[in-house]
Amino acid sequence: MEMKRRQFLGSVMASSAFLAGVGGMTAAGAQTGIPIISPGCRTTKMKIAKLYLGVPNAHWPTPEMDIVQERNRYEAEFGKRAKEFADCEFTVNELITKPQEFAAIKDRLSDVDGILAIHLSMGIGGILANMLECGKPIMLFAAPYSGHEWTSFGQLTRKGMIECILTSDFDGLGEAVRPFRAIHHLHEAKIVNITMRPPKDDYLKSIKDKFGTEVLTIDRDRVMGAYNAVSDAAARDEAKKWIADAEKVVEPGEDEIFRSCKLALAFENLMNEENASVITQDCYGSMYGKFPAFPCIGFVRLNDMGLGGICESDLESAMTHVIFQSLTGKPGFISDPTVDEGVDGIILAHCLGSTKMEGPDGKRCPYRLRTIMERREGAVPQVFMDKGQRVTQARLVGADLMPYFTGEIIDAPDTERGCRTKITVKVDGSLETLWKNWQHGLHRVTVYGDIKKDLQRFCKFKAIKMYDEAAQTV
Repeated sequence: MEMKRRQFLGSVMASSAFLAGVGGMTAAGAQTGIPIISPGCRTTKMKIAKLYLGVPNAHWPTPEMDIVQERNRYEAEFGKRAKEFADCEFTVNELITKPQEFAAIKDRLSDVDGILAIHLSMGIGGILANMLECGKPIMLFAAPYSGHEWTSFGQLTRKGMIECILTSDFDGLGEAVRPFRAIHHLHEAKIVNITMRPPKDDYLKSIKDKFGTEVLTIDRDRVMGAYNAVSDAAARDEAKKWIADAEKVVEPGEDEIFRSCKLALAFENLMNEENASVITQDCYGSMYGKFPAFPCIGFVRLNDMGLGGICESDLESAMTHVIFQSLTGKPGFISDPTVDEGVDGIILAHCLGSTKMEGPDGKRCPYRLRTIMERREGAVPQVFMDKGQRVTQARLVGADLMPYFTGEIIDAPDTERGCRTKITVKVDGSLETLWKNWQHGLHRVTVYGDIKKDLQRFCKFKAIKMYDEAAQTV
């Protein structure tokens, strides 16, 4: 049935007026928003060592260059980009002019997520050699004319924990810290898994040992306690927002949306209690039919806030989501793909689609409130993503493998076949190679943007084998 939006909005006006009339107080169980440091992280800032590498009176860029002034010039560029580095704590910020000076600060690097090295002048080869021995991931920024050392950078990247950005564009400084952000976020991440089928211990150990990521399994009783603690008034107020922002409500009834929003607020409270950044539920497995509502609106809401709501207790997709969100500030879209060679595209479909695919501060995609396609029950946003948008798809398989592909959204189909939210992606490379290569399960995670370089740097630093599914067979 089609529900009249006006009818539902009228039914919640009384509770909204009540909340407004008590001086801004929120009802028991309702939160005003989870505090986060940056999308995907809500605990601590990443720690980075910022090291300027230069030699006084070097011939390049010019013998007249004052390396202290040159360092100050870079510091001013960091200041212009303060928002981009708001989640960075530069625990070490030093000008290094000789190998001995690096040796003197080596002990201060033990707890940093990575080293951002900035090439100021010729004559830094010995310093770089010492840095490579410290075992920390290094991103080296080198502007043109810094020196002739760039001729050795290719060899260094093949042998050591170092990647380089060679550009006159100071925005590359922000790009340089992205892999460190992903390393830090994974180390800080806590994934709440609602299931009666606990994941395999060897998988949990592998991601804990390699990335530091913790998975906490909780049961129905814990969730129901949080659900019952949310006031009906707060849930109706939340439902009002979802209805007001939707293009239309197609199938779900008033009570279905209300219960979905009550569960959504319960998820937020659970996340606060556990200081978690991601939540997932075995919604089609051991938890099917165990709750008053499906988790879809709650998951979308968390994704839109800059955290993570993941379908079907898919921990590998949850890990991929954390990586994507860390590198880009944008949520992932988990999908069940199907192939259409007639348009040379792969259709990525799932009922749960995030509305803030550009990140928490970005524009909201249009959406309708629908039932879950396979079940004809529940309430879920059917999201219409942007055509022409470049995208990257990937999955972290286990702890050591990352198949990926890139492409462009050419359509956002509105059809009653397949899951509610759909995008058709024209793949870079060969669509036939992609589907013939396909393995490691059905799900892939999609994020806005071609982030291949960022992924490659992260995967190198974490010893993950990355390969393009549309270009090569593994």
